[in-house]
Amino acid sequence: MLRISKNVGEFVNKSFTRNVASTSKLYLDQRWREGNGLPANPNSFGPLTNLPDYTYLDGRPTPMGSNQRKRLIKQQEIAAKIVTLSKELDMAKQRFQNLKQKEQEDRQKVMQAKLKPKGKLLLAKPAK
Repeated sequence: MLRISKNVGEFVNKSFTRNVASTSKLYLDQRWREGNGLPANPNSFGPLTNLPDYTYLDGRPTPMGSNQRKRLIKQQEIAAKIVTLSKELDMAKQRFQNLKQKEQEDRQKVMQAKLKPKGKLLLAKPAK
């Protein structure tokens, strides 16, 4: 009986001991990833997320996964928004150039209207 209780005590001690890890946590080194042209999150982009999970040996195209389809739609929306914003920017630049040119022409007209010869210089000019 004594022997059984001794073994039970060892079992209890072994099963309830705490395991403490002595290794440090390894964090993602963001600066290294940026320097090597990798995304900040390794799960956001790459062959594991962008390529299909399987391929057919006979060459048939594999269907898109649901997340792959969502990413494709999101990228198309972003591309469309970039195109529209780029067009708006080009239109704004052209409008600014037109306004600047019109302002310069108006200023030139005002200057020509103000600066007219007076007195003897007006009489000295030959009439055309």
